[in-house]
Amino acid sequence: MSNQDWLSTLPDAARAYLEGRRLDEVECIISDLPGIARGKAVPASKFARQPYFHLPDSIFFQTITGDWGEAAGEEGFIERDMTLRPDMSTASAAPWTGDWTLQVIHDAFDRTGEPIPYAPRNVLKRVVKLYEDQGWKPVVAPEMEFYLVARNLDPARDIEPMMGRSGRPAAARQAYSMTAVDEFGPVIDDIYDFAEAQGFEIDGITQEGGAGQLEINLRHGNPVKLADEVFFFKRLIREAALRHNCFATFMAKPIANEPGSAMHIHHSVLDIDTGKNIFSGPQGGETDAFFYFIAGLQNHLPAALAVTAPYVNSYRRYVRDHAAPINLEWGRDNRTTGIRVPLSDPASRRVENRIAGMDCNPYLGIAASLACGYLGLMEEERPDRQFKGDAYEDSESDIPRVLGEALDRFDESPALHRVLGEEFARVYSIVKRTEYEEFLQVISPWEREHLLLNV
Repeated sequence: MSNQDWLSTLPDAARAYLEGRRLDEVECIISDLPGIARGKAVPASKFARQPYFHLPDSIFFQTITGDWGEAAGEEGFIERDMTLRPDMSTASAAPWTGDWTLQVIHDAFDRTGEPIPYAPRNVLKRVVKLYEDQGWKPVVAPEMEFYLVARNLDPARDIEPMMGRSGRPAAARQAYSMTAVDEFGPVIDDIYDFAEAQGFEIDGITQEGGAGQLEINLRHGNPVKLADEVFFFKRLIREAALRHNCFATFMAKPIANEPGSAMHIHHSVLDIDTGKNIFSGPQGGETDAFFYFIAGLQNHLPAALAVTAPYVNSYRRYVRDHAAPINLEWGRDNRTTGIRVPLSDPASRRVENRIAGMDCNPYLGIAASLACGYLGLMEEERPDRQFKGDAYEDSESDIPRVLGEALDRFDESPALHRVLGEEFARVYSIVKRTEYEEFLQVISPWEREHLLLNV
């Protein structure tokens, strides 16, 4: 294919970005288990000539620290090559680079052409296919919370809020304040500009309750497309922050005594034939499917938590009265419950999972949440009675409180493994346990302060 033929097939936003310019480079990327972009940068002329490229499967056996889990299987750690093929519908600008660059997300296949089962995008595609096999089309809308913080070059130092436009540190307890949003105006301007160049539609940006904490809402749509956007957005936001001498962090709990950052996931399910929301009946009432989906979240989220809250830091977010649900209750328009039914008309009736953390891989977090709902639809059980009141005060927690317990629950859930894929479950558990064991070798300041001379 000629360079011009290839460029003419790009998505509208990518073609608009390159109009009148010469494309220099293409970044061929894929998400690893933590959600880090891995891949290769190649000259545009070479990309036009190659239909695929190779990376070793070991990128999926690596922990967040760069160590390796012994997850390679029976043949041993031979780092077998995968074939990575571009999904050209994902071609998107990289507007922060010094030259004219595009990013393209790739899918991973083995030598026989089968999808690599532990590649996160493939895991999500697998779950979506299970819905489609039942005649359903899942729809999601993620909400992304994150912090803009002062540059932190020393891991021993506490993370601090960034300096705002006024010259004062970002203030806490200012949820929904437009003045607080204005403090980050230059960073937000770049976020909007980058998003426009990449063709992403932001539904809104608000100040959250933490010092320097923001939330970006995305329009609802296809789960794979929305996970791609969150994957892209994390990089986009980090790059915008670096332009203004601060860091963007998606840690679940970066600052003590401040709220954590979630990736709330809104779900609805459409009938493929009719296009109607299966959560609403002909007269607009709530259907059995609506209640089955909620029951699936209640019954299976404890096992899925190791995926939606994947790090030891994730569990520091689950603190009573700190804007993070610590329960699996469900309620209508109740933000103290882990499962919320927002106000909506019948056509857009949806269920919100408020448990997932922003530190999760967006493909895996959405896949795990949809998997729980799918199991509920298949099992046809009713949820607990709707919770009314303050669930922080009156409910009991049924979610794991540490990563080790969450991994135990994950390993003990054959139903979840069948939906996400047995091989994914095997590899994920090994890698996360390796990571957890690495953490347990670290002595924290708390231990030195309170145990050194007192025990």
